[in-house]
Amino acid sequence: MMLSLILGGVAAFADIFGGLVLVRSNWEKRYLRYFVALGAGFMMAVALLEMVPESVSTFPKWAPLLMLAGYCGIHLLEHTITPHFHFGEETHHDEFLSAHTSYSVLAGLAMHALFDGVAIASGFALSSALGWLIFLAIFLHKIPEGFTVASVMLAAGQSRRAAVWSAVVLASSTLAGVLVIGLLPSWVKAGLPLSAGVAVYVAATDLVPEVNREPGIRMALVFFAGVILFILLRMLVP
Repeated sequence: MMLSLILGGVAAFADIFGGLVLVRSNWEKRYLRYFVALGAGFMMAVALLEMVPESVSTFPKWAPLLMLAGYCGIHLLEHTITPHFHFGEETHHDEFLSAHTSYSVLAGLAMHALFDGVAIASGFALSSALGWLIFLAIFLHKIPEGFTVASVMLAAGQSRRAAVWSAVVLASSTLAGVLVIGLLPSWVKAGLPLSAGVAVYVAATDLVPEVNREPGIRMALVFFAGVILFILLRMLVP
């Protein structure tokens, strides 16, 4: 529980850091795309090679349905409830967004962040190795996530303070997800497969398209580096 909270706090702080990257113009933003590509490869590998098999092994009867529910749930949030969702490092400054849209996007990302916390705690509830791998996968996309929500708030005419606080909301949601599993450990049987479906969606639908938009092969190579990093770490973990 304590390790889950600590690492959940680290992941949550990455959300806040991503928001600060945007509102402080002196930060170098172009490196965020590398986080997106590396995180996409690592998260895809963790989801398909660890979270999915572990979910089926732990909860064989309902795991496939719950994974589909997690996938479809995030799809519903992003494309119906929060239709103006963009994941990645775009700034939205050339677009006009309503306040309603910005808060809808914040709500959708907060739900996604909640399952980030659920995934971290669920992984540690089953094994230390799985918990660390899930944490690394989530951490790599947290900075771009905070950057994204802050950019949406600024594009809707909100203040820089509000942009940073929107990243704080995501951080709080991540910690809330950790606490849900920490306080109700029996929910891990549902939490892990739901989180696996969310992870597959985020990696395949949100992150990989951002990688594919970049011309050349550099981003693709960084994506494969994320996959290889996972495989190397898994070989080193007992």
